[in-house]
Amino acid sequence: MTNRLLPPGLVGTAVVAASSANLGPGFDSLGLALGRYDELAVETTDSGLAVEVSGEGAGQLPSGPDHLVVAALERGLAAGGCRAPGLIVRCRNTIPHSRGLGSSAAAVVGGLGLANSLLAQTDCAPLTDSELVQLSAEFEGHPDNAAAAVLGGAVVSWTDTGDGSAPARYGAARFRLHPEIRMFAGIPQLRSSTEVTRGMLPDMVSHRDARFNISRAALLVVALTERPDLLMAATEDVLHQQQRAAAMPASHGYLEVLRNCGVPAVLSGAGPSVLALTVGGPLPAEALDFARDHGFAVEQLGVGEPVCWASGVATGCGR
Repeated sequence: MTNRLLPPGLVGTAVVAASSANLGPGFDSLGLALGRYDELAVETTDSGLAVEVSGEGAGQLPSGPDHLVVAALERGLAAGGCRAPGLIVRCRNTIPHSRGLGSSAAAVVGGLGLANSLLAQTDCAPLTDSELVQLSAEFEGHPDNAAAAVLGGAVVSWTDTGDGSAPARYGAARFRLHPEIRMFAGIPQLRSSTEVTRGMLPDMVSHRDARFNISRAALLVVALTERPDLLMAATEDVLHQQQRAAAMPASHGYLEVLRNCGVPAVLSGAGPSVLALTVGGPLPAEALDFARDHGFAVEQLGVGEPVCWASGVATGCGR
């Protein structure tokens, strides 16, 4: 790897979508990009690092090399054989943080997108989609949100841990989402830590529970692509949602209200946001009343696009 030094004055942009992971039974495997986007920009300089954040996370995120966008940007440049003596990074964030909507995955994938926008202006080769999935999943430790942010749409992802003598390998494939499916995200003010909620899960599960979720995850791919009438059964889960209920009782309550009204709904990632998947009209009044009374903002979201990166001032990624 040459680590070619980039000249000052190169600029690039990236736009990256929010995402929902698990989708009920597909723990650490199924993901769906959602139509909320963070917009990022970078400029190379002679030295130093400046990070500017507006929108979500402004005044709360690190402003140095620990910022996820910066760390991923530098990792992407190194993977492409380049490095920058100095950087100005600007982030305009709309993806809520710590709500189960893939904000950290978006930061990582967006940083890698910025790396590609700079690599494309040199003789260093930009990263492929497969490399973007691999590198972003290495940051995350699992590929579901990261793969959805890279590829857009609905994805199945997987992890190959091998024999332990080499780092994990991550892969993903996009599949077509049925055009009649509509998505409503219930986003609370409450935040949660994925590390904390993951710690609530047992280390071992029974064959019965594993079999249940395997069947539902397989059925969910059919429901999302061809048979949305099967979404209610396909979004059932016994491995992680009930186990996390104590940490987010309002989210669990909203999930139960939706499902009792016949609306297929799941915890978005590790929560606390809730994602409803419907093929009908608006959500039932009972569910909307519960959401309002418990501080959830309900928003209909389209399907998220793949990460977009561009060299120069004009992005070509307008949203």
